[in-house]
Amino acid sequence: MQLPTVIVLASGRGARFAASGGAVHKLQAMLGKKSVLQHTLDAVIASGLPWYLERSAQPGMGDSIAAAVACTAQAPGWLILPADLPLVRSDTLRSVAEALRQHPVVVPVYQGRRGHPVGFSACCAHDLQDLQGDRGAASVVRRYAAFELALNDAGCVTDIDTLGDLRAAERLLGDAA
Repeated sequence: MQLPTVIVLASGRGARFAASGGAVHKLQAMLGKKSVLQHTLDAVIASGLPWYLERSAQPGMGDSIAAAVACTAQAPGWLILPADLPLVRSDTLRSVAEALRQHPVVVPVYQGRRGHPVGFSACCAHDLQDLQGDRGAASVVRRYAAFELALNDAGCVTDIDTLGDLRAAERLLGDAA
């Protein structure tokens, strides 16, 4: 069985983090003993799924997704994961990948909030490669009537956009330990 590829989106500017007082790019900010990016990559690696790190300087999230899908066009599907979700669990990634066997688009949901990674099957390839701008893949999610997968993972909705978000993630990380 071929597995979907996790696309880790790490090409954003992190402007809100800098505006909130961050001295480094948010992905390099330390969360415990590792950077935000390393936490995210560790979960991806632990999932056992193939992955691709998108770091090219694209003008928007849609452009980044399109570029990454084009670079991994042989994949049977994709899990789109912004790199600023350092607390996402590897079992969440595997659950979304498993649900893609039955649904063209899968969105994880934690306590009523939609999160990431959003999964897309191969039938979405052309739509994903046509994306542009800052809206990400929301139009593709709507077009395919996404399946909402309820999960018990606060990490799928805990992104780092500001120093306050980083502090909140530190508390969650401490609680998990």
